[in-house]
Amino acid sequence: MQKIDLNAPESKSADIVANNVEALLALFPEAFTEGKIDFEVLKLLLGGTVDESSEKYGLNWHGKRRARQITLTPSTGTLLPCPDESVDWDTTQNLMIEGDNLEVLKLLQKSYSGKVKLIYIDPPYNTGNDFVYPDDFRENIKNYLELTAQTEDGRKISSNTEASGRFHTDWLNMMYPRLKLARNLLRDDGMIIVSVDDVEIQNVRRILDEVFGEENFIATLIFDRNRKNDAKYFSVGHEYMCVYAKSEQKLSDQKIVFRGEKEGVEELKAEFERLKKLHDSDWEKVRDGILEIYASFEEDDPRQPLTRFRKLDARGPYRDDGNINWPGGNGPRYEVLHPNTKRPCKLPISGWRYPTPERFWEEVEKGRIVFGPDETTVPRVRTNLFENSDQVMISVNYSYAQTAANQFNEIFDGQRVFDNPKPVIDIARLVSYLCEPDDLVLDFFAGSGTTGHAVLAENANRGARRRFILVQLPEPLDAERADQKIAAEFCAAIGKPANIAEITKERLRRSATRVRRDHPLFAGDMGFRVFKLHVSNIRAWEPNAADLENSLLKNVEHLVQGRKERDVLYELLLKLGLDLCVPMEAKTIAGKSVHSIGGGALIVCLADGVTRDVVEALATGIVDWHKASAPAVDTRVVFKDSGFADDVAKSNMAAILNQNGLSNVRSL
Repeated sequence: MQKIDLNAPESKSADIVANNVEALLALFPEAFTEGKIDFEVLKLLLGGTVDESSEKYGLNWHGKRRARQITLTPSTGTLLPCPDESVDWDTTQNLMIEGDNLEVLKLLQKSYSGKVKLIYIDPPYNTGNDFVYPDDFRENIKNYLELTAQTEDGRKISSNTEASGRFHTDWLNMMYPRLKLARNLLRDDGMIIVSVDDVEIQNVRRILDEVFGEENFIATLIFDRNRKNDAKYFSVGHEYMCVYAKSEQKLSDQKIVFRGEKEGVEELKAEFERLKKLHDSDWEKVRDGILEIYASFEEDDPRQPLTRFRKLDARGPYRDDGNINWPGGNGPRYEVLHPNTKRPCKLPISGWRYPTPERFWEEVEKGRIVFGPDETTVPRVRTNLFENSDQVMISVNYSYAQTAANQFNEIFDGQRVFDNPKPVIDIARLVSYLCEPDDLVLDFFAGSGTTGHAVLAENANRGARRRFILVQLPEPLDAERADQKIAAEFCAAIGKPANIAEITKERLRRSATRVRRDHPLFAGDMGFRVFKLHVSNIRAWEPNAADLENSLLKNVEHLVQGRKERDVLYELLLKLGLDLCVPMEAKTIAGKSVHSIGGGALIVCLADGVTRDVVEALATGIVDWHKASAPAVDTRVVFKDSGFADDVAKSNMAAILNQNGLSNVRSL
């Protein structure tokens, strides 16, 4: 029975270097000699694609090599479950993880690689006041605990000011490894969206080009957030969202085209029917009523595009100014007679949009082409709002920051506990536009929890079952600082530690309550499981040279003292690659507690006192449960090493299980 210690692969996050080497070996076995890569052979196999010049185009900065090293260093940490801080722990599929996102992304690699459809992040904008996390690839868990005041010898957190001399460098060193790790979590048809402003937009584009590939750039969205009349030169009130695919080629191969519903169409259709009945199909009066509705829309209202449909008849609002030109020029040129004058209509500059006269007149029959008063006017395309309710998302949007701030403050009873929260409606639109109803969304700079709120709200609006994973650093809040005073006092008032992660969790609780109130018939998931980053449950060997005897006695137990059985179970899920929301069952067999996880994919017994006279009954019960579960994958069985009374009991257990087809047996 092999033991899982801190040096075993099962005790660490995914070994990215080993995975890379394995992938190379599968592609180029002849480039390996005695387990090592022969780069000269590899260069020959790659031919002219190898760039051996000393000067190369790309983004370089001090610390980039170290940032790569940080990416490749596995994590030995774990995520401790916190049911008491969660909502609907037993049933929810959503995760809220408190911890340094670099370590958390490493820990998620085995369980969630290739499973995330959309990543949205709103990282620090590097304005000079932001917290930028100083990573330490040697002891990053210890580093994290110190910086977040979870150890007695805590270290001071400082902002990344321009006076530091490493203004852009520190920010890039923070972002690079996180983006590299995040890419692994995306599905092949997945997308990532990064919010940024003018300070780092150039660097974000170049770093995303490097990590995801220039060919996978999709768009840069612009959001007009506010007006600054006190600006010195220009009122710069916009932000960007850089959108990349993991593989644009995959989207093209699958013929994926993104379309979203025009916001407010269904409500407008209902109002049209009401006005039609009220005015007995007097279309002028019905139109006046529709225009009154349009006039009530604010400038940043997502229904603004509807206002372009200003004409109206029995088919509803429409516009008849559509371009009938062949896209790109040199289109077909055929004769079209005006229905009244019977003379040839004026040709569009680029030729007709429709390839043949027959197709043109089909569109006329469907009421989709409008002729001018005579043949001197080029016909136009008519678009009926109620017949074309989906649209491609535009790249420039009006979404005012003050509106978002007011809505967020309302959730917290009018208190401004977080500065500059993102508008829920913006993120909800992106989730709806890019994701299917069952997709997984990740935000590893969760901040105020807008992404989680958006997923909950959009699920309720559409009857969907999307899941979210949020990650937020428990960045301490200081009541002595004016910009953090309200938030720190709020945390104290609700009896929580003063840090931003507590704001995130409270926002999720309160927004879920509001969504339930607004959608009383929706019975979907409104909960979330809370996990917290900490050192592994598996004890590290830390001998005291002055007292080796006592050190040996302390390390007889391989699990950290004080940890619960549940803590160990969830670390096993992470390190063995199972979803953190996978179903769990528990039984008592031969007086010992046994857990079956994922329908029998993992069976765990962490009980003490497994003696020789208990082994047979316990092993037989595990075998019977495994047969009844009939898992579709090979089952792994894990015991606590110190739980066995002696080596004979341990060997007998392994032998019985092996005889019954359970050969993957480990001990902690």
